[in-house]
Amino acid sequence: MGFPFHVLMLRRYSDLTPARESGIFSRCKLRLHMDWRDIPSLSALRAFEAAARLGSYTQAAGALNVTHAAIAQHVRSLEADFGQPLMQRAGRGVIATEAGQRLARDLATGFGEIAAGVRRLRHAGTARPLTLTTTPSFAAHWLMPRLAGFWSAHPDIPLAVQTDGGLVDLKRDGIDLAIRHGRGPWPGLEGPMLTRAELVAVARPGLVPPPADPHHPDAWLRLADAHWLNDTSYGEFVSRLRALGLDPETLSKTDISGNTLVLAACRGGAGVSAQPRALVEQDLEEGRLGILAIEGEGNLGYHLLHPSGPVPPRVQTFITWLTRDLRA
Repeated sequence: MGFPFHVLMLRRYSDLTPARESGIFSRCKLRLHMDWRDIPSLSALRAFEAAARLGSYTQAAGALNVTHAAIAQHVRSLEADFGQPLMQRAGRGVIATEAGQRLARDLATGFGEIAAGVRRLRHAGTARPLTLTTTPSFAAHWLMPRLAGFWSAHPDIPLAVQTDGGLVDLKRDGIDLAIRHGRGPWPGLEGPMLTRAELVAVARPGLVPPPADPHHPDAWLRLADAHWLNDTSYGEFVSRLRALGLDPETLSKTDISGNTLVLAACRGGAGVSAQPRALVEQDLEEGRLGILAIEGEGNLGYHLLHPSGPVPPRVQTFITWLTRDLRA
């Protein structure tokens, strides 16, 4: 029966139990080995199937986005290959001969199986959630408050947020996006900056008298006698404090593992904390924290990254939505 018969036979074998399938399928693979040299051009077969189904070379040309002449040439090439007519004129259109009808039915079955396989694979790729990884602190204090808008605008795109203090390999771990802090570049990754990571010293209002100008370099130096809350999981803040003129080794401080805990203690009045401004925006707006010092203009930021190369549509949808939300 040709190609469709093979497809149907494979479907029948796929219904067998795994034990029986492994033996029978391994034998039938040899028997069903396909020599593509025995099969006419797939473009020609596709053109013939469309013409036979639609009863018109013109409509087939429109469906396949080719010319009328190309459809006619494909049909003639098949007729020459098979040594018999496959189409004949019928009024202003065409109709398949008896042999052509048999071929058209078999092609419709085979192309239908191919289309179903493609749909299944595409569905499998979109069924899993879009995955994004970032630090626990950035997720809790910057990202999550914004995601209600995305879920409302795109309920058809499930999103899973993974938090990790260390770097992950996006390609190896099958992760679509990462939000990373730094100046870049990151080999094999690309994407826009979401927000700058300007460093600010914050505390509960009233704990430390605020300076006249938090932008002045001396604003950091006058905090040398304050009690600091130090996030031991992120050592870069130590080097940035040192660059601002403070000696982390001589500061009075409490070490805490995890920035979410540091911020909770800071809101409670336990001390001063150095934070990226993006993480404390809401605390500042709602008066839970106040700014004591502000770092000068830097080039560090939070970047939304994806593996280099083509971007899947739903990943691009999220990137476009998040960057547009920031501009709004």
